[in-house]
Amino acid sequence: MFSSAPRTAAVLIGAAAVTASAVLPAAAAGHAPHHRAPHSPVVIGAVRYDSPGRDDRSNRSLNGEWVTVSNTGRKPVDLKGWTLAKDGSHVYRFKNVRLAGRSSVRVHTGVGRDTGRDVFQDSRHYIWDNNDTATLRDSRHRVVDVKHWSGRRER
Repeated sequence: MFSSAPRTAAVLIGAAAVTASAVLPAAAAGHAPHHRAPHSPVVIGAVRYDSPGRDDRSNRSLNGEWVTVSNTGRKPVDLKGWTLAKDGSHVYRFKNVRLAGRSSVRVHTGVGRDTGRDVFQDSRHYIWDNNDTATLRDSRHRVVDVKHWSGRRER
């Protein structure tokens, strides 16, 4: 009677070698995947990418453009060091924002005084386009949420 244990071990070692060879070249070539955070209750919520009225670059118009970050969980989350970025180019870094459970904060484009419900990027230019992507990362630079939108400008 023959034993199947050596054959099974050989098959498992071969499968592990094939898996490792498929993974290693991608990582070695600098194509490692983005590190995603463990499931987080913090998400990107509503977005207003086109402020109402004329786009006259006034502070009022700039602040009419915003992205909401919401905590859907019950426990508060400290957003210090978290970032909200437009396609990786324009990055807003949260300072001292503690987001209570089941609450939201609006990240406005223009200039203003930060409060518990509204923070300001202090930009003099519009940030969010009609076809854009926002990426939220935690303080360890792990992707927490990504939101893409595509819309037509209101006239």
